[in-house]
Amino acid sequence: MSDADYAPPRVWVWNKENGGQFASINRPIAGPTHERELPVGKHPLQLYSLGTPNGVKVTILLEELLALGHEGAEYDAWLIKINTGEQFSSGFVAINPNSKIPALVDRSGPEPTRVFESGAILIYLAEKFGAFLPTDASRAECLSWLMWQMGAAPFLGGGFGHFYAYAPVKIEYAIDRYAMEVKRQMDVLDRRLAGSEFIAGDHYTIADMALWPWYGALAQGQLYSAGEFLQVQEYRHVQRWANLVGARPAVQRGRMVNRVLGDPRGCLPERHDASDFETRTLDKLQATGG
Repeated sequence: MSDADYAPPRVWVWNKENGGQFASINRPIAGPTHERELPVGKHPLQLYSLGTPNGVKVTILLEELLALGHEGAEYDAWLIKINTGEQFSSGFVAINPNSKIPALVDRSGPEPTRVFESGAILIYLAEKFGAFLPTDASRAECLSWLMWQMGAAPFLGGGFGHFYAYAPVKIEYAIDRYAMEVKRQMDVLDRRLAGSEFIAGDHYTIADMALWPWYGALAQGQLYSAGEFLQVQEYRHVQRWANLVGARPAVQRGRMVNRVLGDPRGCLPERHDASDFETRTLDKLQATGG
């Protein structure tokens, strides 16, 4: 039966893998698949993540906080290899019942505090350290764009990214549908940035940190190799902002953390000290599965 002839059954039953790059880890149920405790490092903040756009949001913020001199923002970043199902370990599920990266444990208080969902982690850390989240009228603008990113990015990632880059069968309707939506989103951002230096206004905030790994990377041709396909060069205000944010040293460091794909010089699979950026080696990459 071709896709054109397919009609949904009255009751859907999970009786086959859905194909594609992540078929072996996709399933319609939650909960752990195996017992494994998570490692704990020396710092109060323990991050369990992978260098995907959602993971990069958090490491950018942590590196920005450290650059401001917030010593309490020192952190251990542990690699969670989602392609082998490490997000379904009992330890990971205990800190994120949704089994998605990133997840954070703050051990600075009398009892550990778990925080999951990247947007929640950004807000938690920004409030904890009193940085990158405005306290004046622009706070509402910042939070509005942060929530916009959380709602919009699934159309870019799970929608366009999946059907354009990962689906085992290229479906014209699906690619057209999501390409149209991603270009609409880029136009939304381009119109906003035409009159604003940063996403929330005149100041750099967690809204920029949330948006840049997705839309900044897309604008710079680093996401799904789809820059030419989507003609991202058209969005000149997004391009200006993407280059401005991407030039920040803390952003460049944050993008490296928990990264295992691409040029080894841009990858730091695990981060436990600031000196790790200088001492990373190909041997360490290979030891962590990169």
